[in-house]
Amino acid sequence: MSIDFKVVTRAAEMRQAIVHAQQAGKAVGLVPTMGALHGGHLSLVDASLAECDRTVVTIFVNPTQFGPGEDFDHYPRTMEQDLAQLRERGCWMVFAPTVEEMYPAGHETIVDVGSIRKPLEGVARPRHFFGVATVVLKLLNMVPADRAYFGQKDYQQTLVVRKLASDLNVPTEICVCPIVREADGMAMSSRNAYLSPSGRRQALALSQSLELAKEMFTAGETDVARLHAKMLESIQAVGGVEVEYIAFVAAGTVDLVQQIEGPTMIVLAGRVENTRLLDNCQIGF
Repeated sequence: MSIDFKVVTRAAEMRQAIVHAQQAGKAVGLVPTMGALHGGHLSLVDASLAECDRTVVTIFVNPTQFGPGEDFDHYPRTMEQDLAQLRERGCWMVFAPTVEEMYPAGHETIVDVGSIRKPLEGVARPRHFFGVATVVLKLLNMVPADRAYFGQKDYQQTLVVRKLASDLNVPTEICVCPIVREADGMAMSSRNAYLSPSGRRQALALSQSLELAKEMFTAGETDVARLHAKMLESIQAVGGVEVEYIAFVAAGTVDLVQQIEGPTMIVLAGRVENTRLLDNCQIGF
C-alpha cells in the first residue's frame, strides 16, 4: 500500500502525526538533514525505510551551528529537488520548519554536552556543537521517532548526539550509518558542490591519505607519529589543501592515542578553495 507523502512545517502537527503512527503500531524513523541531499543522506533514508514502517526527513539549515563568517547564507538549498527524491524513495513525511518555528522569539536555552565537544571540531568552531546539540534535541522532541539516523562522516557529531541522548534520557535509538563515498573515494558532502574541478581533484588528497594510513597499518605500522607524518606529507605533495587537523582517537571517543593498540578512528579536516571538508576512517579493528 502506498503512503501519502506530506510536507509539514509546524512542530505540533509533526509530533501529533508521529504519535498517531506509533499508536497504530508503526515504527517511525527520523533522518535529520540540512537539505541539499546527496547519496550519503539517501543512504540514511534507505536505512530507515528498511528498518521502520514510516520515515520522516527533516530539512532545516540550522543557523545556530554556523559561526561568524561561515557559509550559512550560501549553504546550498535545493528544496524542490530534495522533495522529489524523497517522494520517489517512499518517504512518509518531510518536516521543513522555519527558523521562527525552531527558535521562537525569546529562545535562550542551549545544550552543552561537555568535554566531548571541545577538541577537534570544537577548536576550529567553538560554538558549533552548542548549535548542533540544541537543534538535534529540539528535532528529537518535535519528531519523537523510534530511531534516528546519522552519518559517520561527521564522527564527532555522532558522539555528541549519542551523549545528549544518553545524558538527557531521550528514548529515540541513535543509529550511525557508514560513510558513502564517490567512485573515486571522496566522502559525499553537500559542500563538495562548492569546489571547482581542480579543487575537487585536490580534495581527493584527504581520502587518499586515509587509505595510505590504512595500508601502512595493514603492513604493520602502529606508531601514530609516523602515520600522521606520512599522511600530512601525502596531502602536501598534492597542494591546495590546508590541513586543519589529523587526529588519531580511540574509537567512540575523542581521546588521542599515540599507538594503535585497538579500534582507532583517524579523523581529519581540511580546507580546499576555502571549503571546509571532513573525513575519517577506522583502523585497528
